[in-house]
Amino acid sequence: MCHGYGVAHESFVWDIRQEPGVIDAFEKIYDTEDLIVSFDAVNFGFPNRKDLKPNTPWPHQDQDPAKPGFRCMQGLVNILPNGPEDGGLIVCPGAYKLSEEFHEQFKDEPNKIWAWTKEWYGFTEQGMKWLEEKGCKWIKVNAEPGDLLLWDSRTPHYNLSPQGQNSRFCVYTCYMPVADATKEQLIIKKDAFERTKSTTHWPNAMHVGGPPVLRNGESCPHNTDSPREAVKLTERGYRLTGIPYLESL
Repeated sequence: MCHGYGVAHESFVWDIRQEPGVIDAFEKIYDTEDLIVSFDAVNFGFPNRKDLKPNTPWPHQDQDPAKPGFRCMQGLVNILPNGPEDGGLIVCPGAYKLSEEFHEQFKDEPNKIWAWTKEWYGFTEQGMKWLEEKGCKWIKVNAEPGDLLLWDSRTPHYNLSPQGQNSRFCVYTCYMPVADATKEQLIIKKDAFERTKSTTHWPNAMHVGGPPVLRNGESCPHNTDSPREAVKLTERGYRLTGIPYLESL
């Protein structure tokens, strides 16, 4: 995943966020046109790399276990053909329906995986076994260029590096009703947009910025935190930043 280099605000990333078909899917989910979008990362993986170890499974959910129920629909737009050996999204379909039961069972687990935010939970081997005993199975999602993949943020998932000869490339796209964001969050979101900072998948800018961008252990000199091509927003795209709604408060 790439959070640096201003990639969250590259023009091609915003072109995808402003794509009517993508927006329309989230309008139907939330039954409103008044949406805001995350300034999330892109994900690219190249096959046959010798300088990086392949990803190992890191099953997790991107929602605070202490806040049950549906809160967010995560998504990504796939850019390159993505088959069984091309890395990509691994999900546990239907497991979100067991989320509340699972976290009640594991709320006092002694070997919890460390998380930098409450809005992330890592599944231990014991947790994975529990899901398996409940009949949950993991699948690799194959996708064509332009496909929109959606999953409830309570869904256990992870991604893997390409194992074949093809690269993986996708843009994360997550929207939510602007009504779910506070004025303070919209102010933070406006600042993130103006400074071309990234966020996590939460469109209400719950977390701004990503990990340090390093090259050989040092700050990467190519990381300007600015996109290479300036964003061209449509009227609809500008609304997705949340700024017009802030101006009306």
